[in-house]
Amino acid sequence: MTALFALATSLLWGLADFGGGLLTRRFPALTVVVVSQALAVLVLGTVVLATGAWHEAGPLLWYAVAAGVVGPAAMLAFYKALALGPMGVVSPLGSLGVVVPVSVGLLLGDRPGLAQFAGIGVAVFGVVLAGGPELRGAPVQRQAVLLTLVAAFGFGAVMALIAEASTTLTGLFLALFVQRVTNVAVGGGALWLSVRRGGRALPEGGGGLRAVLAVLPALAFVGLADVAANGTYALAAQRGPVTVAAVLASLYPVVTAVAARGVLKERLRAVQAAGAGLALVGTVLLATG
Repeated sequence: MTALFALATSLLWGLADFGGGLLTRRFPALTVVVVSQALAVLVLGTVVLATGAWHEAGPLLWYAVAAGVVGPAAMLAFYKALALGPMGVVSPLGSLGVVVPVSVGLLLGDRPGLAQFAGIGVAVFGVVLAGGPELRGAPVQRQAVLLTLVAAFGFGAVMALIAEASTTLTGLFLALFVQRVTNVAVGGGALWLSVRRGGRALPEGGGGLRAVLAVLPALAFVGLADVAANGTYALAAQRGPVTVAAVLASLYPVVTAVAARGVLKERLRAVQAAGAGLALVGTVLLATG
């Protein structure tokens, strides 16, 4: 079940990233983050009320609060890095956040078998290649690399924190709700500051609010897919080795690349295709090891 939940996580995160990437071509990134997460809060709030999950409130929810603070900060650092330096470098580096939950799992006593260790190495290498690293071309700004590493650490920290935020299914609903409320509070505060400093929350020109309303279903999908991914990852980490769950969940860049190929007709470079193949080989080793 660990492999199944973790692969579901990679699928959901990959689709959420693809959808979010498309939306940020039309709207400011902060607007996409805040609105999509606010819609997720409404759905999760309903689930919490329907299941009585609030009865499981306890100290573990501080892990969810921490994940809610770290997540938006990591996303903002990632977007800034994408603006500064070639996406072919930034995207693969961003996937290195898997090191954080893997390290936590090893510290907590996870001991994967030999085949699984091999699968971890092959899968991580495949994910990096699947991002299409640019080995030649313009030099990368040091700030872009630093911001990407900050974002990667943040993404990995969220994975580690949300896995510790609950011990039951209803507790997980509550933890995800708290995480999303914190996301909206932090992201909303950042959006407000951005507007105060001359930034914009809606597209330039008329009809900005109508444009947002027109894509509410897409925004809801991005928010709910991200929530569901956090939930399936937490279930995967609770049911098996965190090291295995984290690496399988980190395959989401492959999903994003395939979605871009299928929907936007973007052609995969040879290095990306090779990376996707290696990631699948690593997945098989992890699942069967």
